[in-house]
Amino acid sequence: VQLQASGGGWVQTGGSLRLSCAASGNIYRIIVMGWYRQFPGHQRELVAVITTAGGTNYADSVKGRFTISRDNAKNTVELLMNSLEPEDTAVYYCNVVANVDLKSRKDGRTSTYWGKGTLVTVSS
Repeated sequence: VQLQASGGGWVQTGGSLRLSCAASGNIYRIIVMGWYRQFPGHQRELVAVITTAGGTNYADSVKGRFTISRDNAKNTVELLMNSLEPEDTAVYYCNVVANVDLKSRKDGRTSTYWGKGTLVTVSS
C-alpha cells in the first residue's frame, strides 16, 4: 500500500491549506484514514481521522478550524485547514488503517500505513 500526500507549503497566519492523500496498491478494505503531525522533538500526534462511515475525530487544538473528508471510492482523504496558526507548523503525515485481505478482516487484524510527511509552515 502506498500513500501519496500533497498540499503542504507555506502560509501566513489566518490562511488556509488543503492536504490530500491518495492510497493505492493491494488494499482489501480501508477502515480509517487520517492525518497526524509531528513537531520537532515531539512524537507524532493525531490531527484528525475519519472512518468509512464518515465518523470523525479531531484533536482539540484543531476543532472548528480543520475539516477532514474522504472519498471511499477513490481511497482519498483530504484535510482542509483554515485559520492556521504558527502553532500548526509541523510535518503532517497521512495515515491509513486497513485490512489487507478477507482473512485479516475475519480475524480482526489491521495494518497501518504512513505516507511521507508534508511540511506545513505558518508564519506569524
